[in-house]
Amino acid sequence: MQREVKKYLFDILSCVENIENFIGGKKVYSAFESNLMLQQAVERNIEIIGEAVNNLLKINPEIAITSARRMVDARNKIIHGYDEIQLVQIWNIVVNHLPLLKNEVEKLLN
Repeated sequence: MQREVKKYLFDILSCVENIENFIGGKKVYSAFESNLMLQQAVERNIEIIGEAVNNLLKINPEIAITSARRMVDARNKIIHGYDEIQLVQIWNIVVNHLPLLKNEVEKLLN
């Protein structure tokens, strides 16, 4: 595996783990909804994930990450359409997409 690919995969994994640590063991939307600092920390890590995935796709468009395009789109929407993104969309990424992403990235690294 190319060194650059490995770096991006580690960045993604690190950000997913950051989000998991920020959210805690129990994923409770109301706790997320009421904590602006938590929301912004999660958004920032999703931005980094999206950028790293985008760079991976430039190197290897066939990389085995199911939601690769969705993560890049989420990053773009957070950055460029920040006034349009809804908190529930961020939460959906956290609950429905990050666990699979983490699993796939760990498999790619092993």
